[in-house]
Amino acid sequence: MERLELLYVGKAKRVFRTESEDLLILEFTDVATAFNGKKKGNIADKGAINNEMSVYLFNTLEDLEIPTHFVQKLGDREMLVKRVEIIPIEVVMRNIVAGSLSKRLGISEGFELETPVLEFYYKSDELGDPMINEYHIMAMKLASKMEMKKIKDLAFKINTCLINEFSKAGLKLVDFKLEFGRYKGQIILADEISPDTCRLWDMKTNEKFDKDRFRRDLGDVEDAYKEALKRLLGGR
Repeated sequence: MERLELLYVGKAKRVFRTESEDLLILEFTDVATAFNGKKKGNIADKGAINNEMSVYLFNTLEDLEIPTHFVQKLGDREMLVKRVEIIPIEVVMRNIVAGSLSKRLGISEGFELETPVLEFYYKSDELGDPMINEYHIMAMKLASKMEMKKIKDLAFKINTCLINEFSKAGLKLVDFKLEFGRYKGQIILADEISPDTCRLWDMKTNEKFDKDRFRRDLGDVEDAYKEALKRLLGGR
């Protein structure tokens, strides 16, 4: 599939048009950002790692009949994806208290929640991706009630699957962000699943293997990303 003109530049990915109207090429870069772009840097090989992990997990989800935008891997940093209409909602699933949830609720990081907590955020860099609820979503016409039901059902199903996959790798899935899109009348999973979008802690020590190492200046960011991928692919 030939890569044509650049359509979109995100914080850590680039999107290219192809000769097919229904397909795009998604390129993962080594750029790292945090705090809505206020902190920027580079993580060596991050693009290749995030691409490889996303490919593995998208294939795993597809095997469980969870529809995704993934079509095929094209190279170390590129995948072919379906051209979806992204719904401007970030879907966050939380299994263990960490990050902003700890600050908002005054609960110590590491507290395991009785049930997963599902949150929604309005995708807007200008507004800082504010938290919203389903009443906001309906009022702003971001998604219909039927679409939101599908998104919620998929989010919980994906959570169960990812918890299982990461636990086999000796990792806790603390929380993660998902994005969904419309494709030919269907709601499907888009974006990526990687240490950029998931908090991953060691099952025994709670050592972090995700972007928090970059956010919090913990060091060894590159090694943490590599170790997370190695474990997931069965190399631990």
